[in-house]
Amino acid sequence: MSNPVINSFFLGRAVALAVNEILEDSLTNALSELGKFDAEQRERLRQFVEQVQERASREAEAAFGGHSDSVMVSVNSTPVDLQATIDELRSEIARLRAELKTYRNQNQSV
Repeated sequence: MSNPVINSFFLGRAVALAVNEILEDSLTNALSELGKFDAEQRERLRQFVEQVQERASREAEAAFGGHSDSVMVSVNSTPVDLQATIDELRSEIARLRAELKTYRNQNQSV
């Protein structure tokens, strides 16, 4: 194996594999840190929303003396995923529009 072409091929291959491993480790670590950051931010946002809801509830109770006709969301209730609700409403609107279009096309052809 004293052929320099063969030696340089294996050397290049070894370098490429080593660089690939380093990049893979770096990418994995970066994605892990990003995931941790995202989870921390979501938790901070959840805590902030909870604090705001508690404050609003206390202020409403103080303003109305505990006799409020308005509906307040309880802090201990299950949180509603607003984005999921919005997405469901949008899909339902799209479905209804399609049905309405079909209905209109059927009535125009009659």
